[in-house]
Amino acid sequence: MVISTAAAAGMALTALGMVLTPGPNMVYLVSRSIGQGRVAGLVSLAGTGVGFVGYLVMANLGLAVVFSVVPWLYIGGKAAGVGYLAYLAWQALRPGGRGLFEPAELAGDPAGKLFRMGLLTNLLNPKVAIMYLALIPQFVDPALGNPTAQGFALGSVQIVVSLAVNAVIVLTAGSVAGLIRRRPAWAVWQRRITGTLLGCVAVLLAREVPARARI
Repeated sequence: MVISTAAAAGMALTALGMVLTPGPNMVYLVSRSIGQGRVAGLVSLAGTGVGFVGYLVMANLGLAVVFSVVPWLYIGGKAAGVGYLAYLAWQALRPGGRGLFEPAELAGDPAGKLFRMGLLTNLLNPKVAIMYLALIPQFVDPALGNPTAQGFALGSVQIVVSLAVNAVIVLTAGSVAGLIRRRPAWAVWQRRITGTLLGCVAVLLAREVPARARI
């Protein structure tokens, strides 16, 4: 057995908690699903899936070592991620802001661009970087053998959970948006909750910005 059942369950629960916290991936996927339809949302999701695989490969082949040797790259990446989350929180909380499930006019981009944007959004997502560089190693058990194999197995659990949850969000975003249109007060509370969650995540991550990457 490459990983223990307890490690797999812990990784799955951690991944579920992170994917349910509003962030850049969710914002992008929901906006595309509402503005351009479910197919566009699923194509975008495919791009984010490739982004997950890219992070998984880089992390297991030594990205953590690079960040440890050149700490400003790690710190700079975390700082940029915090700034982006803070910006998303402000966009949701400011007067006249737009909520996550409120429809917006978007250009009908082709599948190739949707895929690339999904990939880029995921690669620039600070939650994903933290997942692979900080959280996954916590579930690696040296007693079970090759840490790299365990890292790939744990990352695969995270990818399956994240893609499954995001697929449900993509397929239901239009229905949720229609419900919010019929009940405008819900849109206000949805913006407040989303903005508050994003702000809390930004604050929590900001506290960790000065910390160097550890192998």
